[in-house]
Amino acid sequence: MRKFIIILMVLGVLFSPVIGGTFEKEFSVTPGKKLTVDVQTGGSLEIRGWEKSSVKFIVSYRGSRFEEGMLDFYQDDEGVRMEVTNGEYYNNIGLNFEIQVPSKFDLDINTMGGSIMISGVEGVITGQTMGGSLLLDNLKGKLKMTTMGGEIVLKEAEVDGNLKTMGGEVLFEDVVGDIEGTSMGGAVTFRNVKIKDSTSRAKEGVVKISTMGGEIKVDNAPLGADVHTMGGEIRVKNAKVFVKARTMGGEITIEQVDGWIDATTMGGEITAVMVGDASKGKRDVDLSSKGGDIDLTLPAGISADFDIRLDYTKNSSQDYKIHSDFDIQIEEAKEWDYLRGNPRKTISGKGKIKGGQHRIRINTINGDIWIRKGK
Repeated sequence: MRKFIIILMVLGVLFSPVIGGTFEKEFSVTPGKKLTVDVQTGGSLEIRGWEKSSVKFIVSYRGSRFEEGMLDFYQDDEGVRMEVTNGEYYNNIGLNFEIQVPSKFDLDINTMGGSIMISGVEGVITGQTMGGSLLLDNLKGKLKMTTMGGEIVLKEAEVDGNLKTMGGEVLFEDVVGDIEGTSMGGAVTFRNVKIKDSTSRAKEGVVKISTMGGEIKVDNAPLGADVHTMGGEIRVKNAKVFVKARTMGGEITIEQVDGWIDATTMGGEITAVMVGDASKGKRDVDLSSKGGDIDLTLPAGISADFDIRLDYTKNSSQDYKIHSDFDIQIEEAKEWDYLRGNPRKTISGKGKIKGGQHRIRINTINGDIWIRKGK
């Protein structure tokens, strides 16, 4: 009987309902003011814009240690402020916040841990979380947010600014504006990211992406792409003006660019296709790989000065070649060079086409080089 009672007690603890609840608070405000949130305990936040002239908080929690007094609310000429303090005592109560604000409202959000979701708001939006996702959609205005460890998703927005994560993927989709995405350890993808019609300087519309360890994908860069990863593939589908790409360990693929190219990889292949009217704008090319094939397609009518170099080492297959549809002179060294690490020989290609206006510089080690004539 005693064992039976103990078992019932254990089952009662395991299957008893979790104590928790919700409470609400609402403030009348004027659109255009500011919401400030400082959650020192951590907790997820979901903020949505609505057409009412008020800020409404719905706070949910679990456990019996919650007290409404742990939340401090303030209202002044600047707007509304919510603070959650005494994080050491309350950090295990599982706080979640649903907040509705006027559709035109500034936001300043800070949480010690938890995802931040923002939708349907126009204004100056800043914030950070020490560990959680940033999920953002249907925003307008200026945006500057950081997460120390989580993904970033920005969709259907018209914003200027930057988003950073220290360890997660970044996705921008259907975005208009001068926006920069940075990840210290995850893939970065731009899909249908466009520049505002009012942009007056080309550099304001450049797609800028940096990640310490992940692939980069750009669908469209109408005023150029400047992308860098410490370890991953780079793929640019369509760009104008220029593409500048750097990776320490991955392939670079530029499907088409109407402008100049500067691409370097420490260990991977490079494929690039230049399109458009070669008589307009800068058309220089600088491609470099420390270990991979390079395949470049140029417009048939380009005015170019070719400077091509292919090194192969003595311990390699030694059957690498420069293949060119353009009329350039190709020569191979007869003797091995012992002064640069592994013994190597150099195959060089030089020549000027139609006056040699644009410099085409290509070099690789232990890889083939193709220079193709496009349309």
